[in-house]
Amino acid sequence: MRNQSVEVTFIMAGMRRRRQRWILVTCLLTILTCILCCAMLLLGNTIYPIEEVIRSLSGEQMAGVSFAVNTIRLPRMLAGLFAGFAFGIGGYIFQTILRNPLANPNVLGITSGSSAAAVLCITVFHTSNTVVSIASIIAGLITVIAMYVLSRGKSFSIGRLILVGIGIQAMLDAIISYLLLISAQQDIPATLRWLNGSLNGAQIEELPPLMITVIIFTFVLILLGKHLNMLELGEHMASSLGVATDKTRILLIVCSVLLIAIATATTGPIAFVSFLAGPIANRLVGVSFSNIVPAGLVGASLVLLADLIGQFAFAYRFPVGVITGLLGAPYLILLLIRMNRKGEL
Repeated sequence: MRNQSVEVTFIMAGMRRRRQRWILVTCLLTILTCILCCAMLLLGNTIYPIEEVIRSLSGEQMAGVSFAVNTIRLPRMLAGLFAGFAFGIGGYIFQTILRNPLANPNVLGITSGSSAAAVLCITVFHTSNTVVSIASIIAGLITVIAMYVLSRGKSFSIGRLILVGIGIQAMLDAIISYLLLISAQQDIPATLRWLNGSLNGAQIEELPPLMITVIIFTFVLILLGKHLNMLELGEHMASSLGVATDKTRILLIVCSVLLIAIATATTGPIAFVSFLAGPIANRLVGVSFSNIVPAGLVGASLVLLADLIGQFAFAYRFPVGVITGLLGAPYLILLLIRMNRKGEL
């Protein structure tokens, strides 16, 4: 009995340490995200004092400051914050469910589905931004449904789902390339800007759908966090613990796809954020608790930091997707080398 008591005490002490680490890292990530949000509002062609920015945000009309802060910088910051949070959570959910760091929406073709629909609307039908956004969301949902149906078979298979997703992505990328080849010259700049992922031109009236979706589905996914951790143990183990694996997996995937699709519809497919956020969060926090919120904060920080780098670190300004691509590509190569050494490829 005494040995059992010592073991229980040791386990409880370990849980407390992991919980404290989770709280500490989450608080630090929140502070970092807030600092980056403030930097987005303060920095630009003109650097305004923080008191003038606060007065402008509170509704006071100030020549030059109100337009720069309320019309340009605030929508840009909110778009980066909520889209990055959505990409981070969506990527973490997919990587956790499929127990594979390569299983993110970029690789599985979900963002390619949204991108193909957007390019079709821009280059062929010349629709408004609202129609482009709606088409992107619908296409993302159709893509994941097709991917799930084609990979279902007699039972759910992670490997089959990843292979089907990679095939769908290749097909959709080919469609995007064809649409770019046949499109009119004047449509190409807008299309490429959207495909690269950019916060340029974000407008405050277009952001409420993204913000509301992120808030609602983040809350839903947090409630499902316990079931997500059980799914990570494997199909049979999760079933033995009372998890309705198929229903839970579908609900998690639908929530994640909606987050990814509406974020892509707002900012374009910002490269590698959904790929990087989950592994970084797991490395910082550990894997004992659900890292949904830390992954979202890492995603938001990556987008905001990349946008600041793209605006001010070079002689020319680059879209945020170009910078995240430069950050993510080396990590992808490193991950593939590591998986190959472990015999996981």
